[in-house]
Amino acid sequence: MKEKKIDINGQTINYLKVGNGKKIVFLLPGALGTIWTDFRAQIEKFDKNKLTLVVWDPPGFGKSRPPERTFDTNLYRSDAEFAVKLMEKLNIPKYSLVGWSGGGIASLIIAGKYPERIEALIQWGGKSFIMEEEIEGLKKIRDVSKWSNAMKKPMEEIYGEAQFKELWANWVDTIELCYKQNDDFCDKLISNIKCPTLIVHGGQDSVTHADHATYLHQKIAGSKLHIFPDGKHNLHLKYADELNDMITKFVEAV
Repeated sequence: MKEKKIDINGQTINYLKVGNGKKIVFLLPGALGTIWTDFRAQIEKFDKNKLTLVVWDPPGFGKSRPPERTFDTNLYRSDAEFAVKLMEKLNIPKYSLVGWSGGGIASLIIAGKYPERIEALIQWGGKSFIMEEEIEGLKKIRDVSKWSNAMKKPMEEIYGEAQFKELWANWVDTIELCYKQNDDFCDKLISNIKCPTLIVHGGQDSVTHADHATYLHQKIAGSKLHIFPDGKHNLHLKYADELNDMITKFVEAV
């Protein structure tokens, strides 16, 4: 499995395309996440005769540098546009989206803005707006020096200790700014989503409030909701086999 790089408007985009399936699925990582930090369990375990996977390092993260990542309140809308342009450059006009956390937000934006391109949407840990209590939770984990070594080591290996600390703090500050400016991420777009949609949520998710999953389920016509009662924010790691099978069946049914 060999990653490739492509230039999009002066931005390096690192991506991996693997598999031989007729159904193409684009996987979008979370904040500061990369192909392998976020989706190794999916890449290695999916049935690649059924699906073709496209996975990327979002702009300015991982190997999608230079340039380095800068943050503003359009961060997820910007990611969504780069994602769409990547698939255009790869000559893939229709595909399904699998998004986690920040990648889930970008996926919601893509599906709402470009409904004619998206065959199915599966997301967990995403949201169309942010709550005050979520901001308070992010403030508690802003200082990465207080993280466990198991949590911060993979990111420090990619970015280095100093840059990871700076990137994470900037990301947290930007999300707080979005909240203060009443930036709803994509709340006005989600009613435009027409594709079959599966919303997954972990009952023990301490980052994304459970109300988001219920809200998205109510707002996206015909969507389905699945709860992993003991799942955390990164439920796709613990429940990789079950979630992979769920995603495969959902995409194949479209």
